[in-house]
Amino acid sequence: MTRPFTLSAVIPATPDEIYRSWLSTRGHAAMTGSPAKASVRVGARFSAWDGYITGKNLELEPGKRILQAWRTTEFTEAEEDSVVEITFKPSANGTRVTIRHSRLPAHGAQYRQGWIDFYFKPMKVYFAQ
Repeated sequence: MTRPFTLSAVIPATPDEIYRSWLSTRGHAAMTGSPAKASVRVGARFSAWDGYITGKNLELEPGKRILQAWRTTEFTEAEEDSVVEITFKPSANGTRVTIRHSRLPAHGAQYRQGWIDFYFKPMKVYFAQ
């Protein structure tokens, strides 16, 4: 197992705007620039980055927190889902989005940079428009 990691960035939007986009098929695709399927229901399945990422919503606190079971196509069948917790806190320039990624398999350290490159960077551009 890889050690859990936490990263955050300030995104120029409100917590509600980011939360709603994250859990919307159209919004998630727009903010990341890649096909996605999402849902606002606990227990619902989701996919992102054209199926590279899949998982299930475990807990949802509107505008505040998303907890998801999460995996990529690089996980083997024997590897359990990892867990992603996304929190949204208002800040002076928008919202501090914090991602805590845990229960990662041995190859999981690579996802730290993935969150920066494929989520935080495109989200900053999308919400600044």
